[in-house]
Amino acid sequence: MEAIREQWLILISTPVYVIIIGLEILLTHLQHRKTYRFADTAANVYLMLLNGGIDLGFRIVYLAILNYFYVHALITVSQGIMYWACLLVLEDFLYYWLHRFDHEIRLFWAVHVTHHSSQKMNFAVGFRSSVFQPLYRFIYFIPLALLGFKPIDIVFIYAVTQIWGIFVHTELIHKMGWLEYLMVTPSHHRVHHGSNPKYLDKNMGMFLIIWDKLFGTFQAEIPAEMYQPITYGLTKNIEKPNPLSIIFHEWSQIRKDIMQKGISFRTRLLYLFGPPGWSHDGSRLTSKQLRKQEDNGVDSRETSVVSRE
Repeated sequence: MEAIREQWLILISTPVYVIIIGLEILLTHLQHRKTYRFADTAANVYLMLLNGGIDLGFRIVYLAILNYFYVHALITVSQGIMYWACLLVLEDFLYYWLHRFDHEIRLFWAVHVTHHSSQKMNFAVGFRSSVFQPLYRFIYFIPLALLGFKPIDIVFIYAVTQIWGIFVHTELIHKMGWLEYLMVTPSHHRVHHGSNPKYLDKNMGMFLIIWDKLFGTFQAEIPAEMYQPITYGLTKNIEKPNPLSIIFHEWSQIRKDIMQKGISFRTRLLYLFGPPGWSHDGSRLTSKQLRKQEDNGVDSRETSVVSRE
């Protein structure tokens, strides 16, 4: 039954994706906006296929691990409306922390950075996956299994919220009324993909925006006339993107940082587990340092310091 449910989800969502991407291409073309670029969209598909392949190949492992904790669950939960509602809210809460740590710990940022490497904002960017995330994502959902939620249901709800997560990658929708107070909207997610200092590491939610508001990572989209237009991508974009550099460029930089001569073991650990952009000599800046620099009236684009990616 569970497998059939997931198959139906795929069958229903796939044609919807095709339709909305096609409409977005048509509308932005009529508006003479360069929202899509072939190489960028091809990279989105490439990263999605790699992520999907790893997820499918590793699924038997992470389902077995989740099932172990489900068998030893602390409580028994019967299925019903409250079961699905609680699973949705709790899983979204745990995803918030997964996503936040992906941004705040460089080891995980090296995986997640692929999703932020596009300088475009369109529905297809929603498929620009963090390739190796399936290898550790399930760890965050172990508490759900311990609370009596079936592993296959955990996977299903994650897939459902992923659909919403794809729909918020667009510039076509400005604001969504009262939903702006509760859910992640395209406006919120445009901020998340911005490389402007004020927007870095903000709006981590997948489905609900309430976690960002509770834990201090919320940032509303500021009108361009009051701040600056959103610049998508990384603070230092990949100079020559190719199938390997898109995935491994941050890993390569980590290796160079760790292999530096004359630095302590603690410094090497900070290059791996510290925030992205951290450097022992100030040659790069973290998102907090970039925001502080901006607040002090310094334009990071005019400094010689290389910022975080």
